Amino acid sequence: DLTRVPPLVQKYLRFAGVVGTPPVRSFHARFRGEIRSAPDSDWMSFTADQHNYYQPPARLFLIDASRFGLPFVGLHSFTGAAATMRVRVLSLLTVVDGSGPQMNQSETVTLLNDMCLLAPATLLEPGLRFEEAGAHTVKVHFTHAGNTVSALLFFDDTGALTNFVSDDRYQSADGKVFKPYRWSTPVHGYRDYHGRKLAEFGEASWKMPDGELSYGRFQLLDVSYNDREL
Repeated sequence: DLTRVPPLVQKYLRFAGVVGTPPVRSFHARFRGEIRSAPDSDWMSFTADQHNYYQPPARLFLIDASRFGLPFVGLHSFTGAAATMRVRVLSLLTVVDGSGPQMNQSETVTLLNDMCLLAPATLLEPGLRFEEAGAHTVKVHFTHAGNTVSALLFFDDTGALTNFVSDDRYQSADGKVFKPYRWSTPVHGYRDYHGRKLAEFGEASWKMPDGELSYGRFQLLDVSYNDREL
């Protein structure tokens, strides 16, 4: 199976401990962290639950946060060919309601990011194409539901994936206006999760015209695989 991917990806799969394990059909991950909407905004603590499924791919990401004592609940949903993003305050008032072609493309990038960081065994699945882009870099192309996206994967000497960078994801604060900024998710602090070695800490950033906006800090608390099917 490893002969399908470049040597850098092979080394990463060995580093992550996925060789000899069953194919990933689904995973459930739990996070905690901080998010913000602008460089001068306060960080807002959150917890999150994520369920991803393969054959066919689907992604559900539920985030709970609070600001000034008000609870926020956000749901990113990508099932079939359609992605949506909804955020509610007090479980009643919808403040973000996003959908459409740009959302679908953006969540395709996020789905690829999940495959690389949380379920590296899925990098052997059909629908992905790789090309070497440097001594420590590989470019990956992913096609799903009519969208083809790509990203640069950066690795260190040990084989660990250290960053994921894509120009195919759109930034949107309200789910209505979408802007194409470079998106990156540097990660570090690899540790064992039930026999697989994954990054415990990650960051999400936009490269905007007035500078870099780091808007999310994540800590992976736990992840389990193949618990249930969609």
